[in-house]
Amino acid sequence: MVNEPIIQVSELTRRFGARTALRSVYLSMPRGAVYGLVGANGAGKTTLIKHLLGLLRVECGAVRVFGLDPVADPVGVLSRIGYLSEEHDLPGWMRVDELIWYSRAFYPAWDDAYAEELRRGFALDATARIKNLSKGQKARAGLLIALAHRPELLVLDEPSSGLDPVVRRDILGAILRTIADEGRTVLFSSHLLEEVERVADHVTMISHGAVALSAPLDAIKQAHRWVTVRFAESQPQPPALAGVLRWDGAGREWTAACRDGSGVLAAAVANWGARIVTERVPSLDEIFVAHVGTPATSAADA
Repeated sequence: MVNEPIIQVSELTRRFGARTALRSVYLSMPRGAVYGLVGANGAGKTTLIKHLLGLLRVECGAVRVFGLDPVADPVGVLSRIGYLSEEHDLPGWMRVDELIWYSRAFYPAWDDAYAEELRRGFALDATARIKNLSKGQKARAGLLIALAHRPELLVLDEPSSGLDPVVRRDILGAILRTIADEGRTVLFSSHLLEEVERVADHVTMISHGAVALSAPLDAIKQAHRWVTVRFAESQPQPPALAGVLRWDGAGREWTAACRDGSGVLAAAVANWGARIVTERVPSLDEIFVAHVGTPATSAADA
């Protein structure tokens, strides 16, 4: 079915010993958009992706990709997915052209002309050994392999981590071209929220293995406001108020991260003998901090 979600996750829970990596995760991704999966390193993003790729068997809950169980039918799922991770784990002894020749055997829909177009566009020398490529060149080679069979679903797990801005820009450009080409779907996992904000249509935030927020990016941004309040007198801490996720500031001037707009805060300000001095739409990174409490780049990887 055309409107059937390309990814459907229900009540997915995963434990590694005493540690709970995923807590009753629900996820539904229709076709033809860029889905940003954001969270601090170690939040559970990679564990979720490994379930989608069939690399981990479901212990509790259900995972379906293209309506299929990726563990029970790995060929039916993986032949339709392009995958790139931050490791860029490619056979170092191969040349670029040998890697392309080797990879094409796994994908019936491999497009030789498109693969060559990508190789030239990424400025990859066909005769170069993988082991001699820079980290950025390896990322481009991995992306070529992920894209050349024109996958229905492109899964990118921290693809630009540790890369320079030029390479990151190229990868993001390739993602956008993929989406523009026949309405394909991208799942883009990253702790670099500024990048996700540039390309994502829908964002799912994960914190400590649980979904903290999941909605279209435009709806998320419109539902939040950063409001600076100036009090008549210095405040050790502003009053608690429903809809305010967190306060930052000191003395007379405090900034509130508001959920569902600033209406509740505006109504309360007059009773406090205060006034609103500025109001703006926050960045995705600011919204993440408001909900989760820490920047996405602060936690250790796991």
